[in-house]
Amino acid sequence: MSEKVKLTRSKGFFDTFERRPGPIKKNMSYCPGCGHGVLHKLIAEAISDFGIKDRTVFISPVGCSVFAYYYFDCFGVQVPHGRSASVATGLIRANPESIVIGYQGDGDLAAIGFNNFIQAANRGENYCVFFVNNVIYGMTGGQMAPTSLIGQKTTTSPYGRSELNEGYPLRVCEMVAGLEAPVYVERVALSTTKNIIKARQAVRKALQNSIDKKGFSLVELLSGCPVNLKFDAGQMNDFIDNEMSSYFPLGVFKDESAKRAPKIRPEPIFDAEKVREAMYAPKIGEGVAADYRCTSEIFERELRIKIAGFGGQGVLSLGLIIAAMGKQRNFNVSWLPSYGPEMRGGTANCALIVNRNTIGSPIVDSNCDLLIILNKPSLEKYLPELSPNGVLLYDSSTIENMPKVADGQSVFELKASDIAEEFGNLKCANTVILGALTAILKEKFLNKVDSADIDGLVADALTECFRGKTKIVNLNMETYKIGQNQMTEQIKADK
Repeated sequence: MSEKVKLTRSKGFFDTFERRPGPIKKNMSYCPGCGHGVLHKLIAEAISDFGIKDRTVFISPVGCSVFAYYYFDCFGVQVPHGRSASVATGLIRANPESIVIGYQGDGDLAAIGFNNFIQAANRGENYCVFFVNNVIYGMTGGQMAPTSLIGQKTTTSPYGRSELNEGYPLRVCEMVAGLEAPVYVERVALSTTKNIIKARQAVRKALQNSIDKKGFSLVELLSGCPVNLKFDAGQMNDFIDNEMSSYFPLGVFKDESAKRAPKIRPEPIFDAEKVREAMYAPKIGEGVAADYRCTSEIFERELRIKIAGFGGQGVLSLGLIIAAMGKQRNFNVSWLPSYGPEMRGGTANCALIVNRNTIGSPIVDSNCDLLIILNKPSLEKYLPELSPNGVLLYDSSTIENMPKVADGQSVFELKASDIAEEFGNLKCANTVILGALTAILKEKFLNKVDSADIDGLVADALTECFRGKTKIVNLNMETYKIGQNQMTEQIKADK
């Protein structure tokens, strides 16, 4: 007896859901009455009918949408909570011929991911977003969502959402439709058969816009979450069609699909050498061989460094120069900046770790081997982090009194800011300090080979950090040598 199949699963789905955990490989894992399964079917049918399966990338962030990975027979990317729009932008910019689908819930899109989402919409990125709005956090226990209705009770609003306390629900479609760039914005509902037919048309129009490179499309879908909203099927549809649709009216908010010309962005660079040239600094001088090793005893262990001062004193750039020095001599290096809200005048510090082996963490908050301090508040804050045998180097132009340190700790000072100001450029105080540091290293810690190498290494590091700015490199080399010479004289005078 022959078997004839009239209707079967869309070719946009896998025939068998092998990725789904457990023994059930034919059915979806959504709760009874959930709208995700209906929407999945509409999207899968469109992907199959348009013949775009091999070009489609389905983005699934955190939430109920994450299950899409089990079902769609196309490329898929699972992304962190709220970061769908950022990943979609990277995908479509790198490969403009791909069809990118952002599939997000109300918590993911309208809360943690809203800025990423609205900026992508404002740029008119060529992809479509299917926004499932069920006015509640479905996966994590029924908390209040950005779209939860006024008076709606949830686990985090047990007395009902109040406009005075939590504000009003976000109308996402209305907000996006007010932007210039989006081409198509519509809100539909996954409730009655009539509404689902309209949703099917909206899904296909959004995908067609992506195929035609018309720009950003948004389809918001009012959906049920019977488990968390505690409704049966009939009550759920009534809630969608009356309560939800009253605050979130259905309809087309913007549609310029017919008149919008394809958006063609500049072709991305795929040439590996050009990408490498854009991302990495050119080779400085002859460099060193891959197996080169500095042989001074100090480099046999991990070195932990912290540099701190006011914003604008060159704290972060000094850290970058030292990091570049380590990198150029085959060390593993980490550089972690931290600075206050002010661009100038606020506190700033950076932590560096230099190690032959793998660096476990970039954080330096104790056992600091080298502390470079450019102002008094930073000295008071970070001196307790200096290791028992650590070295403190500070700018005595801004710190008048010699700090008290423990036995075993070494202290060096130089009037770096005064020297830089006398030179004619206060911004060079950081390279004056760098010169002082190399003088200390030469006199106290480096063998003859590494001592002879360090001046050329500083020049190379400055050239890397200030690529193409020869005058700045030369200026900083001058103040570097001044700081080095003065510190060398001080060390010899103290002997």
